[in-house]
Amino acid sequence: MSIEDGFFDAAEAVASREDLARFVEALHSDLSNGAEWENDRLDLFLEALSAWIRDSPGYYKNIGHPATEDATWSFFAQALGAATVYE
Repeated sequence: MSIEDGFFDAAEAVASREDLARFVEALHSDLSNGAEWENDRLDLFLEALSAWIRDSPGYYKNIGHPATEDATWSFFAQALGAATVYE
């Protein structure tokens, strides 16, 4: 999985703790294998993560999905993936 391959599709499929662990492993592999992330330093990644979580209702509105108030495994995976590129 890489950013270009559509990590949001992979994130939407996350339904369990094990799925999330595999998703995080794939993100790690992506970065370790030289993928270019907008937020490739921990400080930038964490800043983007908090911003995307806060702004996520707008993302869901843009893709025609209802925003969730209750976090799911999938939501957390989407937030992690988004933090790699979110500004």
